[in-house]
Formats: sequence, C-alpha cells, structure tokens
Amino acid sequence: MDNNYSLDLSIIPKELRLLLEIIRTGKDDINGQIKNEWFTDINWDDFLYLARHHRIYPLVYSKLKKFDKELIPIEIIQTLYHEYKKNTYQMLQLCAEMEQVSNLFTEHQIRLLFLKGPVIAADIYGDISLRTSKDLDILIPRTDLKKTEELLLNQGYERVEVLPTLYEWKWSKHHVTYFHPKKRIELEIHWRLHPAPSKEPNFNELWERKRISKLTSYPVYFLGDEDLFLFLVDHGARHGWFRLRWLVDIDQMIRKRIINEKNNALLKNLQQHYLGRHALILSSQLLNTPINEEMQSLTTGKRSRKQAQMAIFYIIEMGNSLSDEPFSIKLNLHKSFVLNLYQFSIKSNLQKVFYIIKLFYPSPADTEILRLPKSLQFLYFPLRPFLWVWRKTMKPI
Repeated sequence: MDNNYSLDLSIIPKELRLLLEIIRTGKDDINGQIKNEWFTDINWDDFLYLARHHRIYPLVYSKLKKFDKELIPIEIIQTLYHEYKKNTYQMLQLCAEMEQVSNLFTEHQIRLLFLKGPVIAADIYGDISLRTSKDLDILIPRTDLKKTEELLLNQGYERVEVLPTLYEWKWSKHHVTYFHPKKRIELEIHWRLHPAPSKEPNFNELWERKRISKLTSYPVYFLGDEDLFLFLVDHGARHGWFRLRWLVDIDQMIRKRIINEKNNALLKNLQQHYLGRHALILSSQLLNTPINEEMQSLTTGKRSRKQAQMAIFYIIEMGNSLSDEPFSIKLNLHKSFVLNLYQFSIKSNLQKVFYIIKLFYPSPADTEILRLPKSLQFLYFPLRPFLWVWRKTMKPI
C-alpha cells in the first residue's frame, strides 16, 4: 500500500498495539512470529481492560494460550480463560433461545432473520466461543411488529421503557428492545437494518438472499454473505468502531471469502460506499487484512482516509479508563464531541439534516434523567440541552 496514504498509528497505546499484534498473529508457527519487544513494559491491567472493552477477549485467549508462558503473567491467562468460558456458556444459552424464538415466530407465520449473535460467530469464526454477543438481534417485516410484541409478552419478555409515543419519531427508530427477567436474555427486534433515513435493501430482498445456519436442528435464517458484510460495515462505522470486535469481523470475512473477483455486486456497492472504503482502510492498517487487487482502489480516497483517522482517535479515546474521577467529566464531554463529529462526517447530506433536527428532539435517555408527567412533557424540548450536559457529566437524578 502507498505510504502516502498510511494512517498515523503512533498515537496507539502499547497495550492496544499488543492486542492488535496478537489478533493478527497467524495460525502457523505462532511462536516464530512473536517479538519479545511487544511485551516490554506492558501494563497488564490496562491490557485486560482493553480486551474486555473491545469484546475480543475470547479470540485473544485462543491465541495467547499458545504463546510462550513466560511472556504473559499466569493470572492474565487465567482471567482470560474464565472470561472465555463464561462467554461460551452465554453463547450456548443464546443458541438455545435463538432456536426457540425461530420456532415460535415461524409457527405464527412471522419471517425472521438473525443479524448477529451465535449465527455470525459460527459463520465468520467457525466457533461460537470466539465471538461475544450480549443479545439477539432479529430483523422482521415492519407489518409484523404488533404480532411480534404480543408473542414476546406472552413468553415472559418485557418491553424496555421508551419515550412516550407523543414525542417519539418513528422514522428515527429502527428497533425495540425486550428483556426476559428469568432467562436474563435481551432481544432487539429490528424493522430496519439501520436508522432512517438511509438506503438499504427491503426485507423481501434480504429474505431472498438469506442463508440457513447449521447451529441448530430447527431452521434458523440469517443474512447472505454480502448483506452481512455491508450490515457489519454500516453498524461498525455508525458506532465509530469503538469496539474492535466489529473490525475483527470485517477482517475475518475478508480473509475467509467475502471479497473476491466474483463479488461484482458487492464491489459495485463499495465503490459508492465510503463507509465500506474506510472500513477496508482501518482493517488493512490495524489488522493487516489482505486487500486484493480489485479492492486496492477503494483504499485511496481522501475522505475515507480522514474518517479512518478520526475513527482511530475515537477507538483510543473510548478505550481510556475513566477511573480517574476528577477528569471523568472532561473526558466524557470530549468523547461525546469526537463521536458526534465523526458520526456527522460519515452521513449523507440528507442524513445530516435529519441529524441536526434530531439533536433538538427529546430522546428516551432524557426521560431516564428526569421523569415528567404527560401534561408537562413538552418541557423536554427546552430542557434538552441541559439534560444532555447532565447525562454526559453527572449521574441520573
């Protein structure tokens, strides 16, 4: 790759750099690829914190256990093993619930596609224990929302509190969350892949390209290869890639099969998809993802390079611990500013207009800080700036 387009990686702290080196270490002759200087002057508490924060500890453990034991403190390996084992149990529980939900919805003639969770862990990594998931994300046709809610409530799920409908812009939402208090499982029911306004395939198009998972005995459907890749790109970019897990997903998919000369439709999409371009830039420079000849031209755009550099800064900022209480307010405000600046930069012109309007509109988070009776909820509009600052700097009232 042309060095003129290289990102500035010097700002990456050594603990995060070590995590990146571990992740991109190949399967063959691991010890032959290790450099002892990677492990010099490492703050292992910070290393562990970052592995958890970025939700990559299962993959890190799977590689670290093969390293020379003298390089890593034994307590770090033991802690990672405990986290790895706990995650495996979590993923098995999600697998069981995934099969039950698929069975339930199908019996009631509701088509569903699983967006994340165990299905993509198995598909991308070949092992559900190597990826983390805290919930199940499910896409359904918008027309089935009411029926879906009735089914889930009857199964013991509870809808998570949201802002009253009077001040809820339905176009700005794309999912609703349900939680089962006994199973301790959370479901996100989506009727869009991403918040509006954004261009995306409709449900019928996604359904035609669906795949079936081999994880369960009952049929469980999830996104096709290209749809999954573009979904993960948009999702990761929208969140500033603040968890490296999303970027590792992209890396794994590229290494496995998803981008090659046969994917003409995907290549055409990415030519117009600057988020995809900066995802490729980040993945290639942080994880050494191999970018084939067809994709090289997608990694040279100035706009995408600038966004990728902003994303690196945000990844680092979000990984900073806020344990130093006197500075937490300042850091929270700084992180919010960086994320908002980054998120604004990746939007289309139409999305920027809606984004600005939404800034002045009440959000569910405002109601968590200050509960107002229905007759006074109009006050959320003038109080919005003050509630935002309170949310970023203080604890809820």
